[in-house]
Amino acid sequence: MDGDRVHVSGTTGFDYTTMTISADVIEQAEQCLRNIGAVLAEAGCSFADVVRVRYLVTDRADFEPCWPTLRRYFGEVRPAATMLVCGLADPRMKIEIEAEARRPAGA
Repeated sequence: MDGDRVHVSGTTGFDYTTMTISADVIEQAEQCLRNIGAVLAEAGCSFADVVRVRYLVTDRADFEPCWPTLRRYFGEVRPAATMLVCGLADPRMKIEIEAEARRPAGA
């Protein structure tokens, strides 16, 4: 956190309680968002407070199948968004999501 800003980065499809990761990119996206949701909640925020999101995928073709999942979380919010195709730190990772949120007044 930096003032009223919450920066969530390096969020991958790992279930950090079991340190496992699905081979399926859609399941990875869903887990990324569960991980982000937990951090946002800890900071007194929700997905409704997200103002910027970055999607990093290892294969451009993997982004479209993730879109329905991403829309469930961000469709109403409509944060500024960028999608990049790049390598990630672990070859099992297919998607990484970063989010920036603004904490609501009084949070």
